[in-house]
Amino acid sequence: MAIQEGKKAPAFSAKDQDGATIKSADFKGKKLALYFYPKDLTSTCTVQACNLRDGFKALLKKGIEVVGVSPDDEKSHLKFIAKNKLPFRIIADTDKKLVEKFGVWGEKQLYGNKYMGVFRTTFLIDENGVVVKIIAKPKVKEHDKEILAGFGL
Repeated sequence: MAIQEGKKAPAFSAKDQDGATIKSADFKGKKLALYFYPKDLTSTCTVQACNLRDGFKALLKKGIEVVGVSPDDEKSHLKFIAKNKLPFRIIADTDKKLVEKFGVWGEKQLYGNKYMGVFRTTFLIDENGVVVKIIAKPKVKEHDKEILAGFGL
């Protein structure tokens, strides 16, 4: 079943770049921008992460937590975070349970080659765990503004 705006987000529990567990329950009473991206240290994913880094204080000021998710492992996430000075946590979804649960894993195509990958998507989840907005194909250079607008801020 596809995730829909206005419905509860799926519950999750996963490990971040440090091996610490992140659970959906940790964000009860908080706004969450859960953003899924294909791969650490690639050009478009780096632009998106750096945009969120640069807008991070403004997002926090509005009560919005940011958590990234990709199938890369903890070691890759640690490099990505260090290289780009990212202030938020990133889930290492190496078993692809989260990308599948949120419906953002599927067949993609690049230069005529088909492969399985992550569809760049952000889920905006309110204080009650309800998906208020799904941003498919976010504008990576202004994603922080899209998140604020998605929450009506």
